[in-house]
Amino acid sequence: MPVKVLFDSNFLMVPAQFHVDIFQGTEDALNTRAEYLVLPETVEELRRLAARRGRRGREAKLALRLAERCTVLAPRAKPGKTTDELLLEAAREERLVAATNDSALRKQLRELGLPVLYLRKKAYVALEGSLNLAEA
Repeated sequence: MPVKVLFDSNFLMVPAQFHVDIFQGTEDALNTRAEYLVLPETVEELRRLAARRGRRGREAKLALRLAERCTVLAPRAKPGKTTDELLLEAAREERLVAATNDSALRKQLRELGLPVLYLRKKAYVALEGSLNLAEA
């Protein structure tokens, strides 16, 4: 059974920034198959970024194409909640592995005992924490 991994917008932008295959890197780091998930709020955030000109807009456009390989979860929007807060909530409630490069979000996830995937040394995907989500 594949491990469920929830991608953050900045993690989806890694291939455009560092030429790293996040899908293969994720499976290598987990040492198993993965099911890729994304929040609808993350997709909307990428759409806003993709509307920009320049490098950031191009990176977001590629990230949107990569997000098409992910299952979009049900909307979680709540007034006053940021996308990061929604991602944190979803990972905690559904016991998901989160994939993000946001250091503050990574710290919050680790404090909850949840595993986190992140880009290490701008070269490969690394796992921080245990895959035993039952104990989190």
